[in-house]
Amino acid sequence: MAVDAELDGDLSPAERRRRKVRDAIVEAAEAIFTEEGEAGISMRRIAERIDYSPAALYKYFDSKEALFDEIREQFFERLYRRMVAVAETVTDGPQVNEECLRAYVETGLEQPAHYRLAFSSWFETDFDDRQDSFGYAASERLELMIQKAIADGWFRECDPTVAAMSVWAGAHGLTMLAVTIPDFPGAKEKCAHLTLDDLIAFHAEATGRGFATPKLNAWLDAKKSRK
Repeated sequence: MAVDAELDGDLSPAERRRRKVRDAIVEAAEAIFTEEGEAGISMRRIAERIDYSPAALYKYFDSKEALFDEIREQFFERLYRRMVAVAETVTDGPQVNEECLRAYVETGLEQPAHYRLAFSSWFETDFDDRQDSFGYAASERLELMIQKAIADGWFRECDPTVAAMSVWAGAHGLTMLAVTIPDFPGAKEKCAHLTLDDLIAFHAEATGRGFATPKLNAWLDAKKSRK
């Protein structure tokens, strides 16, 4: 896979310089988004922010849509790396678990403006259909983790593609709330006792039990009894 090659390969000096400029452009877009929202973002405004000419920006991104595609890719690159790390540490139970959900939420919280911008109104519906993209790799990894959970008897028989979309929808919703609402979920008075860790654990268990076989339900019950 091209993604694996990019993860393992070293960049040349010229590629590192190019990536440094591209990262500066992304950071400028994030800063403008934080200050003014989507309406404030334009290639001209970004160029002014980093003291480049608008024409120079088009050497790195041929359109605003291409810039947003890069922002999504950067998020999914970080997510993909974390998903691989989670899968490698699981010795018991399904790989789609609390640690997996936590990895997604933490990846979004690392750069909240980046996450909100990545899923703004310029989002491309076919973003994960390009097999050389980290979006595709992360989606594929999640499906493989679900297939393994089914094969190992943790998850009931289901369509792995639909299951992956369901898991992603829940993780995305939780992350978007966390990066948008200050002190979520304790901002509401009746939820003041709750932490984000509490909510992640509850959501992960609810998701797991939704897919669970008797084997997984017994495993989850045993896990709760040890706490």
